[in-house]
Parts: sequence; structure tokens; C-alpha cells
Amino acid sequence: MDPALGRALERAVQGTGVRVALIRRPGRHADRRTRPVRSVRHVYAAHTIPGKVWLHSATTTDPDDLLALDFAALGKGDHHTFDAALRGEPHTGDPLALVCTNGKRDQCCALLGRPLAAELASSGVQDVWEVTHLGGHRFSPTLLVLPFGYAYGRAEAHAAKEVLHGVSEGRVVLEGCRGRTAWERPGQAAELAVREAAGEYRADALSVVRTEDLLTIDSAPCWEVTVAHADGRRWHVTVVQRAALPPHPESCGASLLGGPTRMEVVAVRERATAPLAC
Repeated sequence: MDPALGRALERAVQGTGVRVALIRRPGRHADRRTRPVRSVRHVYAAHTIPGKVWLHSATTTDPDDLLALDFAALGKGDHHTFDAALRGEPHTGDPLALVCTNGKRDQCCALLGRPLAAELASSGVQDVWEVTHLGGHRFSPTLLVLPFGYAYGRAEAHAAKEVLHGVSEGRVVLEGCRGRTAWERPGQAAELAVREAAGEYRADALSVVRTEDLLTIDSAPCWEVTVAHADGRRWHVTVVQRAALPPHPESCGASLLGGPTRMEVVAVRERATAPLAC
């Protein structure tokens, strides 16, 4: 992609809740930066909030068409701008498997992610793509599955296939899951804890409806997260941020030891009660 277009897209999505990522098919790719190539590009747009989930697709031969999108509307879950600008339609294929292979951010994403993407593609997974930085690179290879937007770490091909099979049935596989990208980190941890406690695996059954800061203890941030079920039940989940011990590299390819943080769930309560101290 033209770097100028990339910068324009980054400016266009600021404050809209939309994140832009670049994708390509697994395998070797010619370096085409020295000459323009007018080829067909696949474009996907997804909204991952429970109850409003959708995944639309389109093609274009002119990436500049993306600047015609109303990103504020997309961030609110309105796909009409995508459909109108790019003649997009609901995606009817398999769930998308996006494997981070961005070696510029962390070399292990390329060293571990590219073989995973290639293995999935060679085994018959139709909609697998290499993707730019997803986050959580110390858990590489990392995988994002659309339309529901659940992320997975240290993914292996056999486990990824089970994840994709679950998505096609509208359910979440918890093994290796790092949370739904629609939520902030405390909400991600809280939702997964409620799923495990309640044995609820339907993707759109749970929503994070509130995240409240609590008092800290020993400088550790705490939150009470309210998770709601589609049937009306609610849980209050207390989450504390702690340093991951023992110290280890914050980046997969780094040599220096650090203290990356983790979200620890310390209480799950299925009724309205007063917040617990962390």
C-alpha cells in the first residue's frame, strides 16, 4: 500500500473506534514497491459488539476508495457506508483467521506466525490471512478470528482449526483465548472468567456493560466489571492488574527481562453486591 494512503487512513480512523490492518495471503510475495500494481484487493469490515456482529466484504482495484468510507459510522456499527462506497456485501464464506506475521514489530511474529498461516492454508482453511500487528506479541503466534473478534495466543494449527469450527457454530473456544477485542483488558479477563464459571460458550451470550475503577492496593490497579447475559443475569467480576512473574521479556524477540502485566480475576459474583476490596 502507498505509505501516503496508509497515513491518511490512520488519520481518518482516529477517534472513531475503527482499527485498520493490512492482510495478505500466506506464502512468498514479490516485492512490488518499485512499481504500481493495479490488482484486485480484498477488503473486509467487521463489527464485533455482541448483538450487532457483522462481517462484510468487498473488492477494489483502487485502495484510494477506502478514503470514501465514513469511519465514524463504521465505528458505531453501521455498515451502509462500506456497502455503498465499495459495493460491499455480507461475507458468506468461512470465518476469517488472521495470523499476525509482523516481524517489524516483533521478529517472533514472523518466525512463528508465518509457518502457522502457511500450515492452515495448506490444510484447507479457506479464509486465512497474514495480518499486520495484532498486539500481544509475546504470546506469538497470535490469531484473531472474525466476525466475533476473539484473539488467541501461542496458537497451533490443530487448535486454530477447532477455534474456527467453533466460530462457524457461534461458540467460543476458551483454550488459548485472550479475550474479545471489543473490550478493554479488564473486560476481556472478566468475560472469559464468567464464561468458565457459567459454562457459557455461545459467542453473543455475554456483554461487558460496565467497568468501574476501584481503590488500588500496593499500587495495583483494580476494576469491578459488570458482565451481562442475554437472558438478564449479571455478574460482578473483580479484576486486578499484576506484574507477570517471574520477569520475562515483554517482547518475544527482546533479550532484556521486564515486567509485563497480566489481568487476574480475584472474584466472580452472580448477583448485585457491594464491590470487594482488591
